[in-house]
Amino acid sequence: MEAIVSRMVKDFEDGKVTRRQLIKSLSIAAAMVHRPRSAAGQARSGFETVALDHISYQVADYRRTRDFYAELMGMTVSRDDGTSQCDLEFGDSVLIARNRRQRAGQPPGDSQPTVDHIAYKIANWNTNAVKAELERRGLSPRLDTGGDIPNYVSFHVSDPDGFDLQISGIAEPGDSQYEKPGP
Repeated sequence: MEAIVSRMVKDFEDGKVTRRQLIKSLSIAAAMVHRPRSAAGQARSGFETVALDHISYQVADYRRTRDFYAELMGMTVSRDDGTSQCDLEFGDSVLIARNRRQRAGQPPGDSQPTVDHIAYKIANWNTNAVKAELERRGLSPRLDTGGDIPNYVSFHVSDPDGFDLQISGIAEPGDSQYEKPGP
């Protein structure tokens, strides 16, 4: 919400909107934040999804995919290993492009692109509580940590259609997966 308000104020300061338009936009934004959810939109239980964390694509040629999204969509290339994968950042989200992995039983040279998995970030991450909730729902969570992203923690589960769903967050002090930053 803070980013939205900042953008509205900047548009006003840059002369893109009038004071009346700014006040109207701020009023609508404030009303949306404080309006009660309808029964249909209210989660009965579970997690509060706050962001699309990332989408992971398996592609025939990650460089071709990298260049396409960077040039057409203005995504920023990062963590490019130079051989098989990179991240494409946009806003607070990431598209991961990686060369397709050969799987058992797959014909050689079969490079049909796929969405490997989609990750959603949730509010108030607590590793033990997330795991317990997933297990309570009969899911088999697989722990995945962020490697070079400090305190990034997630679980992979299969959704009802068999898609790989990754639920992620950042471990805070006191969390079982929290690692104190180095010097």
